[in-house]
Amino acid sequence: MRDEGLNRPKPDIVVSEDDYDRLNGLARAALGRTPEVARELLAELDRARVVDTAVMPPDVVRMGSLVHFSLDDSEPRWARLVFPVQADIAAGRISILTPVGTALLGLAAGQSIMWAARDGRPQQLNVLTVEKAEALTA
Repeated sequence: MRDEGLNRPKPDIVVSEDDYDRLNGLARAALGRTPEVARELLAELDRARVVDTAVMPPDVVRMGSLVHFSLDDSEPRWARLVFPVQADIAAGRISILTPVGTALLGLAAGQSIMWAARDGRPQQLNVLTVEKAEALTA
């Protein structure tokens, strides 16, 4: 049974034009392999406010951002949001094509979102701080 928390309104998110274009193509290409995550990423992109990359706020999670976040009441951790080919959980690199990666996209420091883990369990993700993004290649 799903928790009512997943029905809460989602926070506003911001995505740069560059990330929007790259992630839209990535999500569409992933529909055949990981349809649930791909559809969730497309839904997040659809609801995002898309801004010029040059004026993207520095405290918003974008591709390449180093993010300090917590899940539910767990200890906060650091991770970098990356494309699937760069993902390495042991190195703290989370793929955008994971539920937590998709949930992080576009959130600003101080924002929270309810999201469903792969097992369907609702979790609250809290963004504590966002460090400057490093350039990534898809």
